Amino acid sequence: MSGKLFVVGTPIGNLGDMSERALSILNDVDFIAAEDTRVTVKLLNHCGIKKPLISYFEHNKYEKGEIIINRILSGENCALVSDAGMPAISDPGEMLVAQAHEKGVKVESVPGPSACVTALAISGMPSGRFCFEGFLSVNKASRKEHLEEIKSEKRTLIFYEAPHKLLATLTDLFEALGEREIAVVKELTKIHETVFKTTLGEAIAYFKENAPKGEYVLIIKGASPTVQKQYTLEDAAQMARKLISDGTPHSAAAKEIAALTGIKKGDIYAAVLKD
Repeated sequence: MSGKLFVVGTPIGNLGDMSERALSILNDVDFIAAEDTRVTVKLLNHCGIKKPLISYFEHNKYEKGEIIINRILSGENCALVSDAGMPAISDPGEMLVAQAHEKGVKVESVPGPSACVTALAISGMPSGRFCFEGFLSVNKASRKEHLEEIKSEKRTLIFYEAPHKLLATLTDLFEALGEREIAVVKELTKIHETVFKTTLGEAIAYFKENAPKGEYVLIIKGASPTVQKQYTLEDAAQMARKLISDGTPHSAAAKEIAALTGIKKGDIYAAVLKD
């Protein structure tokens, strides 16, 4: 009989956030798939848990994924953990979960802390609708394409960033998005947890003078809705008259201006015929 894959959330900083259910599952499974076994063994030692570990990270996920799934299919239960937070979110565990579903392995959630949602909750930024964007690519072409895609996104944007790349990322975001409100959140649940409410431009100036330390979550306000001009029938008729004076046929002019203003083509056509 096939075993199960348990996706287990672990603390993002404060070990007191480890749930009783997570502890129980880690104690009961046959083995644990960990992003970095050195990080996970510290957590397990703190919790008094001894379990076999198998490394599963970005550069061995194809090889190890097959091994892990085969062990589960043979009847073993496996817990998937990341270095911190909820596995499979901007994390190589995403592929293991997908493989499990493809092979008919039951996947069970053991939810825990998530840096993106935790940061959003304490940021004071609009949270009704948001987009998690993860880490920007270090590849220049991919990075530029990503930023181009989100320029007009009206929902709140959430990014992760490491301290040594923070200033470059803030600069690229400013160049792509323009001046926006931002909450720079760092060291979630740790002693030096901080929420820095500012703008992208001011954040760049600050971190040029103050070297970034710790892991960061960037919460950026979405693009402002475009205020569309409200046209009257006379406005539309005047615009159509200009096209007609330039040689555009009446019907074509009315159609083009209707598409631009939202006013019915027939009303515009009738208005210009009265001239």
